[in-house]
Amino acid sequence: MFNHSINICIGISIIRKIYNMKKSLDLDAVRAFVLVADLASFTRAADGLQTAQAAISLKIKKLEDRLGYRLLDRTPRHVQLSEKGQGFIDLARDLLSAHDRALSGEGAIQPKRVAIGISDHVAGPELPKMLQTIARFDPVLSLEVSIAASRDLLDAFEDGHFDAVVFRREHDSRAGKVLFEEPVAWLASPQFERRTGEPLSIATLSAACGLRRLATRALDEAGIAWRETFVGGGVPAVGAAATAGLCVTVLATRLAPLGTIDVGGKLGLPMLPHSKVAAKVRHKDRQSNEAIALFLAAFRGVPKTS
Repeated sequence: MFNHSINICIGISIIRKIYNMKKSLDLDAVRAFVLVADLASFTRAADGLQTAQAAISLKIKKLEDRLGYRLLDRTPRHVQLSEKGQGFIDLARDLLSAHDRALSGEGAIQPKRVAIGISDHVAGPELPKMLQTIARFDPVLSLEVSIAASRDLLDAFEDGHFDAVVFRREHDSRAGKVLFEEPVAWLASPQFERRTGEPLSIATLSAACGLRRLATRALDEAGIAWRETFVGGGVPAVGAAATAGLCVTVLATRLAPLGTIDVGGKLGLPMLPHSKVAAKVRHKDRQSNEAIALFLAAFRGVPKTS
């Protein structure tokens, strides 16, 4: 109880510190600014807040007018913090955190649990930053994240186990909303050699894997004989087999394991179509919906490797 009182007092002092700068600040505008900074995009911030991009721009313009300086440097393709913005961002985070803690202490905010499933063919090195963005946006949210095969996630979603799932959509008829498309490639160790007259050695996941079907169909249509020399229980296992030089595998280029290269041209393998990453969402309360929308907006910003 004593520590809780200290937190509220600290929060109030932070709020006073910023409020004294220019009378008062619009908390919604501050939140919008932080999201634009974290996502490096007005469009994705608008998606995360479920509003129009023009509304986000107007809020930040008013915030900049109130503070008397520019917070963001904008170009048609890039958004980054200005020098003044870099100095303000930590104060902005402190303000939002203090505000949320104060409300939570008064019992106005009840922690919500949000369960999200992500395909192991989608989750990449960007995931920690995405989770950090959500935690900063809503510190009292209880977030549960599971990583599994796309088909298993969709089955679990239909059974009500997840509030949202992000999956790789190849041939599954359970549509969902496409977040983005990205290239996939034939990946192997630079030392991998295909022996003349022998089938191409490939590493795959289970037969239910969409990328497995995509790869084997492409090989069959090109008249290239193949055989599974390695079947992994997850993407890390398949990637390890490719890195070890045992075989070729198909993954998004963004997820290429360290030590592998695109060997499609070298081995004369067929071109592969781009893969679709999609999401399905079960709408709940406002707090949960906002967190899910922000998470999906962050996924749209995942860098795609050409």
